[in-house]
Amino acid sequence: MFLFAGATADEAGHEEAANHLPIIARFINEHFGEPFYQFEITYTKPLWTKILGAVGTTPEALFGEYTRENAIPWWTIMFFIACILSVVFIKLFMGKLKEDDITPGQFTLEAGVLYVRNLVTQVIGHHGMKYFPVIMTFAVLILVSNLMGQFPLFMPPTGSVNVTYALALTSFIYYNYVGISENGFARHIGHLAGPKLSGALLVLTPLIFIIELVSNSIRPFTLGVRLFANMFADEKLAEQVAGLAPPYTQILVPIALLPLAFFVAFVQTLVFTLLSMIYISEVSHAPHELGHDEYHDTGNAQADYAMT
Repeated sequence: MFLFAGATADEAGHEEAANHLPIIARFINEHFGEPFYQFEITYTKPLWTKILGAVGTTPEALFGEYTRENAIPWWTIMFFIACILSVVFIKLFMGKLKEDDITPGQFTLEAGVLYVRNLVTQVIGHHGMKYFPVIMTFAVLILVSNLMGQFPLFMPPTGSVNVTYALALTSFIYYNYVGISENGFARHIGHLAGPKLSGALLVLTPLIFIIELVSNSIRPFTLGVRLFANMFADEKLAEQVAGLAPPYTQILVPIALLPLAFFVAFVQTLVFTLLSMIYISEVSHAPHELGHDEYHDTGNAQADYAMT
């Protein structure tokens, strides 16, 4: 009897959790979740059980129960949709690029591109334009992800810490790649020791290095948590307020909070993108800051850019 009651409670819990998933996520898992579920049970679950068993926990305690309803996590589905929407929106806004008769979509796209481009030149410098495609990709993808929660059937993938940590880790890996490719591994690591000190101040160099190393190492965590916390809080606030006096608040409150939600989405996109640019600016240098030979190798390209 108790076993039956416990099984019923578990099934009810699974059903309730599944009902909180976006409709699109439920639909995809219902039709395509079975092979993913079988793969997870056969391969990934035993692997995680072995790894996490060494530290005294289980994959279920960390990731939740393995079920067919969540075989493909909702945030994976939403982020995949965000990638598709980003490409579609850019194509729609671009239309047929014209110099005379500019469409509203083209004007909106150009305004966004020019704004990010100006930020790149102000924060990194003119030489930072070679990193513009990556930075603009971050901006578009995060903005679309943030705004998805304002439309029916969708949830913002940035409302999951799994997505924001992945984005933050990508930014972290990229700016370290930039630093190593421009300065070499030794100089890139050496810049964490701060300015060259001499005399009695030399003893501070190891301390500065340790502080900077820890500070840089936690950047993926702080960058990911900042984006997740703000988007998660925005969703929860709207959900709680909308439930105060249904059905009136379920209709009126979301409409009233829509401008605030759009503002939060744009601000969080700007914060993430700006911090990524600041991190790149710390490890990237203009040609005149390089050696004499390196400067002449890149001088022509820099002059060509300045003329534009």
